[in-house]
Amino acid sequence: MSHTSLALLSLVITLMGYYGAKRLYSRLGYWWAAPILLAPLLIIAAVLLLDIPLPSYFEYTHFLVLLLGPATIAFALPIYRERALIRRYPITLTLGVMAGLLLGLVSSWGLVKLFALPPEIGHSVLVRSVSTPFAMEATTAFGGVPELTAMVVLMTGVVGMLLCGPLFRFGRVRSSLARGVALGASAHGAGAAKAREYGEEEAVVASLTMIFTGIAMVLGAPVFALFLV
Repeated sequence: MSHTSLALLSLVITLMGYYGAKRLYSRLGYWWAAPILLAPLLIIAAVLLLDIPLPSYFEYTHFLVLLLGPATIAFALPIYRERALIRRYPITLTLGVMAGLLLGLVSSWGLVKLFALPPEIGHSVLVRSVSTPFAMEATTAFGGVPELTAMVVLMTGVVGMLLCGPLFRFGRVRSSLARGVALGASAHGAGAAKAREYGEEEAVVASLTMIFTGIAMVLGAPVFALFLV
């Protein structure tokens, strides 16, 4: 197979895996069909079945990672669009961002120390609670590996999406603001998607919390690294 054909096939597999999982999740609504979980599994299965060398797959699809830059800039849109809600709940959002940021860092640091993780892995884990574009930017300040950080961020989002329901029921969390802030600050993109199942206000609050927490992490990473690394 020529390089052009292999590159095109790799791109088609990636796009079909994502949009196929997204369509399935919109129809079924089951947790296992969430794109953040199902899409990677479908893509891995296709790559293995078609016997595409993994280095070649990463080489031909790596340009998709560059789209994280425009995606990060696009986060400005919901901030502008929901400026009225930000003015309505400034204290709630601020406290949610601060709590989510600090608890995410401290809990990650605790996991690193508890399991005595190697420095390369440990440093990559510290920013696991913010969305991928922000995490990959912030992890360099801690000495982490961006690709490894992206994987940890993915796992954190999946776990947060799965555990939020039982935890909300156990803690009797019924406030739309509380649920939105909790999901956005702890499970980032996956949490924001899950928040939409609870309601529109939860989804908006989760998205805003996710964005502000990510921005705070990127800006504060050099300072946090002095204490945690």
